Amino acid sequence: MTLDKNAKIYVAGHRGLVGSAIWNNLLKRGYTNLVGRTHKELDLLDPVAVKQFFDQEQPDAVVLAAAHVGGIMANLRYRADFIYQNLQIQQNVIGESYRHGVQKLLFLGSTCIYPRMAPQPMREDALLTSPLEYTNEPYAIAKIAGLKMCESFSLQYGCNYIAVMPTNLYGPNDNFHLENSHVLPAMIRKVYLAKCLNENDWTAVRKDLDLRPVEGVNGSAMEQEILAILSKYGITPEAVTLWGTGSPLREFLWSEDMADASVHVLLNVDFKDTYDPQNPEVRNCHINVGSGKELTIRSLAEKVVAEVGFKGALLWDTSKPDGTPRKLIDVSKLHQLGWHHQVEIDEGIHRLYEWYRQGICINHQTA
Repeated sequence: MTLDKNAKIYVAGHRGLVGSAIWNNLLKRGYTNLVGRTHKELDLLDPVAVKQFFDQEQPDAVVLAAAHVGGIMANLRYRADFIYQNLQIQQNVIGESYRHGVQKLLFLGSTCIYPRMAPQPMREDALLTSPLEYTNEPYAIAKIAGLKMCESFSLQYGCNYIAVMPTNLYGPNDNFHLENSHVLPAMIRKVYLAKCLNENDWTAVRKDLDLRPVEGVNGSAMEQEILAILSKYGITPEAVTLWGTGSPLREFLWSEDMADASVHVLLNVDFKDTYDPQNPEVRNCHINVGSGKELTIRSLAEKVVAEVGFKGALLWDTSKPDGTPRKLIDVSKLHQLGWHHQVEIDEGIHRLYEWYRQGICINHQTA
């Protein structure tokens, strides 16, 4: 099924890391009839509001990129929020998509759906074969429910709903808040702030905290207060301390690559293309999206330190959890469907750091 250039496409989460990149990718391809709502404009947790939105807009296609997300610290602390909010968002958006006859739906999940000790690289059929990683189990269960909803609606009602499972993503519009960001943006910000402290560049530190306060501490706070809150997150003039041992292996994908893969699937792949028709049990119809390449968290941190130019030490708090030991995905299914990644990790780190620094300068000038 092909989507006409005039098709109305609702991108849920269009301001987020992936949603914003998908929006821009669609525009570049000539799909200009796009619909987006901010969280203030539409609360996806509210079923009545979501129904009213679908009644009003009647979208032809839906990209469900909205989710309640966070890093290992947030996943450990806010377990109920992660399972409840994601289940509710999916229930509302996928349910109303079906009731309003949406032609095509693309659901974005996460590779944390796979078991903690899944064989590497993880193929789509590793799903539900053994226990999940404890730290993000509630979030993973919500995302498994989402992909199973897509699979089940497509099988029972003949819908064209496809689920894609991206690896660790990073890129423009990433979340750099120290309390709940993912590993790479958090690492870049920590190393950048440590560098500024190391060089006694308090102007830069204050600009950064004015843009993204940490636990309410902004750039107007006293030096001692700033030093204390940054130290809590492992940031000092002499060193950056990161969680765990640095030994886990992780795969990363540039968010604009993920957007390109998502739009490729939305426009060129149908549900019937996602499984073997010879198999009487149709399952694992989701599609892994990644680079198929991995590196240790320690290697990643060393690349960030080199890019930022921090002269201090890199330390590891081994009392903190590492998370899943390894999380590499098999992307052969995606390759067979006609898509390959473009941006390698070194280029991606450089691009993200430049975007981050530029954002601080622009926001400071317009403040």
